[in-house]
Amino acid sequence: QVQLVESGGGLAQPGGSLSISCAASGFTFSNFAMSWARQAPGKGLEWVAGIDNVGSDAGYANSVKGRFTISRDNAKNTLYLHMNSLKPEDTALYYCRKAMTTTNYHEYHFWGQGTQVTVSS
Repeated sequence: QVQLVESGGGLAQPGGSLSISCAASGFTFSNFAMSWARQAPGKGLEWVAGIDNVGSDAGYANSVKGRFTISRDNAKNTLYLHMNSLKPEDTALYYCRKAMTTTNYHEYHFWGQGTQVTVSS
């Protein structure tokens, strides 16, 4: 069955960096676009970034553009999110999500349990 397991979350200082990962299994990872979304305390789910199946096209929310980088390693069935210049408002539970096609990373039909990222001094 499809499994997405996020890891790498934790505490970071404002202005610092953190990278999170998502290990995928149960499907052909290289056939699907993937994305990251987040949910801050008391707020709704926010799409953060997406990437197509081969890593040639990526998109970002305005709130993270220029600070976050999404990438993937299809040989390792792993999705990454590298976060720089972190802000307290980046504090959230981050979810890895699987799309239904090779290119549309805004859609999703499966997601993991999430990894907590907290930005605080």
